[in-house]
Amino acid sequence: MQNLPRPGSVDRTADTDTYDARDLIRNGLKADIVLDGQTYTLRITRAGKLILTK
Repeated sequence: MQNLPRPGSVDRTADTDTYDARDLIRNGLKADIVLDGQTYTLRITRAGKLILTK
């Protein structure tokens, strides 16, 4: 499994990890996220919105 970035210096509460989406999507296109064996794709649109698809 890849090494995920550590939570950045974004404001956060004590019980919530916070990640900058651009750190997760290092190639600028997409990132695959796995949960319970299912893969989801996170994309940043040209308009700067996030899309998560299964």
